Amino acid sequence: MRRTVRIGGRRTGRLVTAGAVCAAAVAALTAAPAQAHQRPHWEPKETGASEVRFRGLAAVSRNTAWVAGTQGTVLRTTDGGAAWRNVSPPGAGELQFRDIEAFDARRAVVLAIGEGEASRIFRTDDGGATWTESFRNPDPRAFYDCLTFFDRRHGLAMSDPVDGKFRILSTGDGGRSWKVLPTGGMPAAQEGEAGFAASGQCLVASGPKDVWLATGGAARARVLHSADRGLTWTAVDAPIPAGDPARGVFALAFRDRVHGLAVGGDFRPGEPSPRSAARTADGARTWRPAERPPAAYRSGVAWLPHSRTAALAVGPTGTDLTTDGGHTWRTVDTGSYDTVDCTPDLGCWAAGERGRVARLER
Repeated sequence: MRRTVRIGGRRTGRLVTAGAVCAAAVAALTAAPAQAHQRPHWEPKETGASEVRFRGLAAVSRNTAWVAGTQGTVLRTTDGGAAWRNVSPPGAGELQFRDIEAFDARRAVVLAIGEGEASRIFRTDDGGATWTESFRNPDPRAFYDCLTFFDRRHGLAMSDPVDGKFRILSTGDGGRSWKVLPTGGMPAAQEGEAGFAASGQCLVASGPKDVWLATGGAARARVLHSADRGLTWTAVDAPIPAGDPARGVFALAFRDRVHGLAVGGDFRPGEPSPRSAARTADGARTWRPAERPPAAYRSGVAWLPHSRTAALAVGPTGTDLTTDGGHTWRTVDTGSYDTVDCTPDLGCWAAGERGRVARLER
């Protein structure tokens, strides 16, 4: 699920075809200026929700995607963005949805953020026709930021620190019920440390048990890793600057259990964001800064499918591309997006402010 596990059978022949398509797309993205008209680009899709900011995004395929945002809004498309259906949970107009995880076109789990009871989780099994509230935060000290799934059944959600430690929720039934995990295996939080509910990518999973949590706001930005579905964690410093409530690691992406990317910076408009990206090749035990990072704050990141080296990072000032595994990045689009997600059939989607949703097109 977010943003590395994809659900559903795929025959080898289709994977080879998709890989070839991805290779061609990466080649086009890096085409010479004379071939710029051939490059893949973000093609905006009209959502009819210009007053909504979509920070939650779950790409299922090139045809199917879900977005979630302000005013308790959830939209779904099954025709590549030509039409969007408003499938928002009834009575959710005061909620701020910041993350959504979809298993397919019918089943999804969405997270609302906020202090106390504002943090809630809903699940649908019928494409959003009906929703069940499966969790409402009873603790006024907790503030949930992100959620992720390892498979159709097992998932986690994370809250900013309570009693000095990040709090983790766990589900073993696809988000129908949740329980708070013990904190004995969670390292102590730094003063002021928190997650950023900016793109639904501050908590990400890869494979059946590995999960990573991104932080900021404290003296040092960190990435926490668990190899046992959130029971025990280790924390390491990330080379993305923090030291301020507006700075730190905002998003993570892992293409497997060892190769990962981190992006972030300072989310305040006009503020510089040096060293806004980093990479790991050992499962987050160590991080190295990008030699040439994005030029500004980035809030979302995703690996291109079937590529070992290509990924996209997005933020309010544009989209950046790496083709060398995060060593160097360059801007390829200047549109404003908060989050990005890709699927095995090269269904890359982005979403953000003013109802903006786009799909990568050639």
